Amino acid sequence: MDWLVKLLTAESIAHTLIILGIVIGLGLVIGQIKVFKIGLGIAGVLFSGLLISYLGFSIGNQEILQFIREFGLLLFVYSIGLQVGPGFLSALYSHGLKLNILAAIIVILGVLVTVAIHFGADIPMSVAVGLFSGGTTNTPSLAAAQQTLLNMPGAPANIGDLTATGYALTYPFGIMGIIITMLLVKFVFRIDPVRESEIFTEVQAGKNDLPVYEDMDIQNPGLDGLTLGSITALQDAGALVTRIRQGQQIHVAKADTILRTGDSIRVVASKEKMNDLRLFIGCISQHNLHEETRIIAREVPVTQKNLHGKTIEQLQKQFNVIISRVCRTGGVAFIPKGGLRLHFADQLTIVGTANDIQLLTESIGNSPEALNHPDVLPIFIGIILGVILGSIPIPIGATPIKLGLAGGPLLVAIILGAKGSIGPLSWYLPKSANLVLREVGIVLFLAAVGLSAGPKFFHALSAGNGFYWMGLAVLITLIPLVVVGIIARVFFKMNFMTLCGLLSGSMTDPPALAFANTIATSTAPSIAYATVYPLVMIMRILSAQILVQLFTTGQDFLLK
Repeated sequence: MDWLVKLLTAESIAHTLIILGIVIGLGLVIGQIKVFKIGLGIAGVLFSGLLISYLGFSIGNQEILQFIREFGLLLFVYSIGLQVGPGFLSALYSHGLKLNILAAIIVILGVLVTVAIHFGADIPMSVAVGLFSGGTTNTPSLAAAQQTLLNMPGAPANIGDLTATGYALTYPFGIMGIIITMLLVKFVFRIDPVRESEIFTEVQAGKNDLPVYEDMDIQNPGLDGLTLGSITALQDAGALVTRIRQGQQIHVAKADTILRTGDSIRVVASKEKMNDLRLFIGCISQHNLHEETRIIAREVPVTQKNLHGKTIEQLQKQFNVIISRVCRTGGVAFIPKGGLRLHFADQLTIVGTANDIQLLTESIGNSPEALNHPDVLPIFIGIILGVILGSIPIPIGATPIKLGLAGGPLLVAIILGAKGSIGPLSWYLPKSANLVLREVGIVLFLAAVGLSAGPKFFHALSAGNGFYWMGLAVLITLIPLVVVGIIARVFFKMNFMTLCGLLSGSMTDPPALAFANTIATSTAPSIAYATVYPLVMIMRILSAQILVQLFTTGQDFLLK
């Protein structure tokens, strides 16, 4: 058995892998343990790392440990950027603008409370930023803070250990603080979650803006003799005409198709616009333009990479079809305009004859297997660009700021994810592959952080500072949540279920979202969570870096 003892104690590659495996495996088990239906989730890996290192099992080579931490961080933030990139701008400028503003206020208030604690309680920023990350349950901000600290001139190699300790001490209450705020708002305003869920469903049904279709008879004499492409009312409504019935013949509608009174057309538009269009065009037709014709509709995914950048208009002209809907990564469905450029994995709804659709289908790919096969080359090109961007010094103040391995890859991934493709390179990543990269990255990061900070964590608890720091972190958690929770309910009359999603998303905290989903059956929390998540994640990462850059002093470097 000497070989086993040697394997667990002597430094080697095998030893490193075994220690990592034990920490990650034990941490995932700890994360599954739930108290009042609440568990630590992936953060259990951090606590298992703290425990294992305290017991004397660790990775002695600090360079290897640092590589594991930084590489895990990079994979995590890069995969997050690819995930949120396609819907990031739409989340900011769509109906989620109010939610994002309130979520941003929560982040800013948390930063202000952290600064107040730094000066008022004389807490070094290397510790305070850990309280900020743990009290808001945001692991990437911890990573960004540690990386920024290490890049500062004169910083010792273990400068980030106390940051990790502050994070670990305050993370559990970070989760509980969100839940306490939800219950507090519910109690103070005497809210019935079931009724709030019903109200949300009713409102959503009235605001459903997904494209719908309707067959109409043309009765407006002003349309007689006009071409479809010349009718500005259709363009202003973002509507599309896919089929037209003239006499007994049904054709695919084109921009140069001439309309006659008595023709029947199939209109695709948002539900909100459909009533206005019906008044403008005529009335609901007695004809069913789907059943009476050989023209069909089919959903086809774009899987040919040589189509990147090709426009909808080019496809429609080449294959004599109409593309009536595009569903893009993230589940966003919309009626396309002719100049819209295709992205890999776009799901197209195509209207035309079976033969024309088949020809187009063969051209664009229609290969589900291709959607499940990740392209590795763009991943590493994106990582290289992210590392380069993160290494560029930004001249702000006496010490230049760098985005680092947290901010650089995240920003590049968001841009590339939104762009979709450049030439033959596509930054589409299957959901399963993205999830694997993200989970592997975060467990590697948390394991490395726990293994390096274990002794300091238990020392902080036994020395008494730990409980003091916990009390301060309560302020970072509760003050922003309670203030914005009251504002959202009193002044904006926000639905309680949406408010729960806002609070969970502002802390990027899945366990809190899971709790919100148990309060009442509703999709509102998940929708609000997903709406604010991208902006909040970026703000928290950048906030941690700014806090370190602006307020770190020589006192931090003395606390080794």
